[in-house]
Amino acid sequence: MTGEEMHALVERLYPICRSITGDGVRRTLEIVGERLPLTVTEVPTGTEVLDWTVPKEWNIRDAYIKDATGRRVVDFRASNLHVVGYSVPVSGTYPLEELRPRLHTLPEQPALVPYRTSYYAETWGFCLSQDVLDGLADGPYEVLVDSTLEDGALTLAEHVVPGELADEVVISCHVCHPSLANDNLAGVAVAVALAGRIAAAGRPRHTYRFLFMPGTIGAITWLALNRDRLRRIAHGLTLACAGDPGPLTYKRSRRGDAPIDRAVTHVLRDRPHRVLDFSPYGYDERQFCSPGFDLPFGGLTRTPYAGYPEYHTSGDDPGFVTPDAMEDTLDALWQVTRVLEGDRTYLNLSPYGEPQLGRRGLYGSLGGRSDTRQGQLAMLWVLNLSDGEHSLLDVATRSGLPFALVEEAALALRDAGLLKEHA
Repeated sequence: MTGEEMHALVERLYPICRSITGDGVRRTLEIVGERLPLTVTEVPTGTEVLDWTVPKEWNIRDAYIKDATGRRVVDFRASNLHVVGYSVPVSGTYPLEELRPRLHTLPEQPALVPYRTSYYAETWGFCLSQDVLDGLADGPYEVLVDSTLEDGALTLAEHVVPGELADEVVISCHVCHPSLANDNLAGVAVAVALAGRIAAAGRPRHTYRFLFMPGTIGAITWLALNRDRLRRIAHGLTLACAGDPGPLTYKRSRRGDAPIDRAVTHVLRDRPHRVLDFSPYGYDERQFCSPGFDLPFGGLTRTPYAGYPEYHTSGDDPGFVTPDAMEDTLDALWQVTRVLEGDRTYLNLSPYGEPQLGRRGLYGSLGGRSDTRQGQLAMLWVLNLSDGEHSLLDVATRSGLPFALVEEAALALRDAGLLKEHA
């Protein structure tokens, strides 16, 4: 998928009203399923998952606030952000003063509509711009929330690209936000594109598992259902906010120095970026990194959680995300997978002194005229650190050389009989 194709997918998914449960999630996964075969799991309301319980399922058909002329001054059909997520059904007539406690605005951003939810406390409310609220008369207003909150299921989906190894690389993104293009849909689009690129490249070494599920409760549910196979997870990333104009930001895993942490920071070092230490706040890396699991999971975004003015507002629309930004995120992730796929630990079979590379035809085997010296340097670094303890990623990190060049040098040395792979 090109950046334009990823952006088109964001635009197609944007109008759907998603939440942590319901038909909006199912419709989103149906569209994703047009590009990737998905295994969809429905977990019934009331299922105990770790310390949580799968909630009732919420669906909504319509909602509005009408003035005395019958005009919809707040209209769910215009934007699904106008209703507080999980609002219970309501129908009645109210003066403005009685409505005010249920009306949510952003006074500091008066033209924008906020995104608000109330998943685990039964209530109702509306979101609107401060500009609209300031223009409302005293009422009365006709209010309708045509929704259902009843026993149903939580829906999550997986796509797997099988590899040579049972060891898994897990990429997780959330599908629970309504019309928010960056904080939700850009990550979904980039994940879809990455899965397609990995599959098109041929059978990978690792198995790649892509998770599309609601935030927090979705990850908790998946972890509860899959405890017996968590030991297979060698590397993991949560992916969100993947399309805004900001530089890439990586949040380290709880471990801080897991191979995924070193692989991502190595890839990002040659482009504008930020690296943050782990904190138990943000996206679902905090579930995978909870102390009982302590999985090697980092988080990749562009501008981080709550770090841009459009975050959780109507300003986070398809115009806010760009094809170029999504392509840049995709390219970085692709490079990370190339590091994870190519990383090996080798043993130098001629460790006493420097082996004679010239007579083996190795000095001129790497690079063109402009980077021959770098290729030779990569060989020397690989030979020196191939002691069965340092991986190629260690070599690239310590030497400052590109991982691809280090891997190429290692393969040339292996083919010349100077290295063997160390288990």
